[in-house]
Amino acid sequence: MLLHHLLKWEHQPARRGNSWRLSVANSRDEIETHLRDNPSLKSKLGESMADAYRLARRDAAAETGIDEAAFPVQCPWSFAEIMDEGFWPEG
Repeated sequence: MLLHHLLKWEHQPARRGNSWRLSVANSRDEIETHLRDNPSLKSKLGESMADAYRLARRDAAAETGIDEAAFPVQCPWSFAEIMDEGFWPEG
């Protein structure tokens, strides 16, 4: 969900609000907790991000009505960026 929310944040600036901020913060916390509880998953971050982004791109397009082609084919952000609480993509 984190990548999904960040894509919507970037592509729908007029809809940005506290609810989205909270969703992004909660998603970051959940990922951080999950990785802390399962440290072996860190070795699969690249593969997991690619899979998660593919789904996020599809879902963001369906939910926003924006053509999927408007979203980059590959995730434009690093794992460090998406997990940084100060990171908010600007579109």
